[in-house]
Amino acid sequence: MSDIRIVEAVETDVPDILQMIQGLAEYEKLSHICTATEAELRATLFGPRPAAEVVLARQGGECAGFALFFPNYSTFLATPGMYLEDLYVKPEARGRGVGLALLKRLASIARERGYGRLEWSVLDWNEPAIGFYKKLGAEPMDEWTTFRLGVDAIGALADRNG
Repeated sequence: MSDIRIVEAVETDVPDILQMIQGLAEYEKLSHICTATEAELRATLFGPRPAAEVVLARQGGECAGFALFFPNYSTFLATPGMYLEDLYVKPEARGRGVGLALLKRLASIARERGYGRLEWSVLDWNEPAIGFYKKLGAEPMDEWTTFRLGVDAIGALADRNG
């Protein structure tokens, strides 16, 4: 793990970030809904109001993985937390400690910022990831169901009468 460097992403890293997102979409069999572009990533990650932060795993001069995260909030704890939106390690870099290095950096950031929790979602068929997360001490939140409104549903709800 000594040759893995975890760095905060900067605007010039946008091509690597997009490559990681596209790799993740392919792995999750969701490439057909991945429409992110470099211009959109530049605007939303490095514009005047960044929506999220990214750390990159560099190994041998190459980008081997990434993690994209943003703050959330726990009303019960009355403290902010961190939501890990995406974690991805290139197939050829898996099993070399890249994912662990990324998660260790996120845990350090969470501790430095006084966050009360670090949470994320994982697809139920992704057994390798689930096993990895459990080994780290993460607990599945099986009693919770995630709901989502997409762009069209957000518009319909916002415009709803009554």
